[in-house]
Amino acid sequence: MSDLLRLELTTPVIDHRPVFVSGNFCDWHPHAEPLQMQPMEPGRYVLEFPADHPLPDIIEYKYNRGGWDHVELDASGEGVPNRILTLHRGTQSDFVPHWRWYGHTFNPAFLPKIELISDDFHLPQLDTTRRIQVLLPHDYQTTNKHYPVLYLHDGQNLCGEGSEFGCWEVDNKLALLASRHRHEVILVTIDHGAEERIRDYTLHRTRAGQGRGRQYLEFIVQSLKPFIDTHFRTIPDAGHTGMGGSSLGGLISIYAGIMFPEVFGRLMIFSPALWISPKIYFDAIKFAAPVPMKVYAYGGGAESSYMVPNLQRFNDALLRQHYGGLSIDLHVSIDPEGTHQEAHWSREFPKAVEWLFY
Repeated sequence: MSDLLRLELTTPVIDHRPVFVSGNFCDWHPHAEPLQMQPMEPGRYVLEFPADHPLPDIIEYKYNRGGWDHVELDASGEGVPNRILTLHRGTQSDFVPHWRWYGHTFNPAFLPKIELISDDFHLPQLDTTRRIQVLLPHDYQTTNKHYPVLYLHDGQNLCGEGSEFGCWEVDNKLALLASRHRHEVILVTIDHGAEERIRDYTLHRTRAGQGRGRQYLEFIVQSLKPFIDTHFRTIPDAGHTGMGGSSLGGLISIYAGIMFPEVFGRLMIFSPALWISPKIYFDAIKFAAPVPMKVYAYGGGAESSYMVPNLQRFNDALLRQHYGGLSIDLHVSIDPEGTHQEAHWSREFPKAVEWLFY
C-alpha cells in the first residue's frame, strides 16, 4: 500500500473542464492548484495528496470542475452529501455520474427539441382527440441516426410547466442525460383524457365505468406508432420501443407489454396502480415475450402499505411466467421515502432511461 493517499475518479461526463478535490483539508477552497486531478484518459482522473499536505483524522470532500457552480451531482442531477474517508494512505476509487454546469443542473444547449404533433390528434379507436408531443434529442437535426422511442402517458405532467400535480421535467432530464451521452431516445407524450383518464388506462370495470384500455393501446399500436415511425427516424422493432407511465399510466404500460409484447419490449413502470386490477398477477404469469424484454419498476415506500409488496408480487409473477417466452429482465427500484408524486418519478426517470436503453 502506498504511503500517500491516492484518489481515483471515474466520470461519464467528458468535457473541457478540469477536476479538483475540495474538502476540510483546504478550507473547502474549490480550485486549489495542488489539488487539481490529473487526467489519465477520457473520464478518468487521479490525485496523490502531496506528502507535506496535512490531513484531518476524518476527511470530508467533494469533487468539482473549477468552482462550486460546477460541483458533483447524483445521476438525477441532485446534490450529494460530503464524501467521508478515514484512511490516510492507499487508493480510494470514486464515481461521479453528473456535474453542475455554470450553476445549472444541466447544459441548456442539450435541451431536446419539443415538437407539437397536434393539439387534437384523432384516436379513431376511441372517437376522441388528444394532444401529442414529441421530444427529439438536441442533436437530432445534425445526425442521420435512427433512435429508440419511448411512449409516455399523462403528457400534461411530463415537461414544460407541468400541471397542478407537478412535473416529471423529462425535457430537463434528457438534457442531463445528454452530458453523459445517454439522451438518444425519442419521447412521445400523450395527454390523458381528463375525466376519461381512468377508463383509458384500465381494461376492466371500475367506479369510472368500463375500461377502454384495450382500445387506447390499439390506438398507439395501430395509429400513433405508424405515424411516428413514418415521420421520424426511429428504430421501430420491439427491442427499441418502450412505454412508460406512473400510477394508472404504469398499470396500462404493463398491459401494453402483456397484450403487445411484439411491439413494446421496454417498459417503464412507476408506482403502478396494481390494486385496481388484481387479475394482473395472473396475466403476468401468462406473459410470453417474443423478444428479450426489459422492465424497470419503481415504487415508493411512503406511497402506501401496499405499493412495495404489490411490486414484489408482480416481480414474482413475472419470474413464474412459463409460457415459453424469451427472458424478461426486471429491475425493481425502491425509494423507502418515496411518495406518490411527480417529483419522485422525475428523479427516477434518468435512471430508468439509462437502464432500459443503455
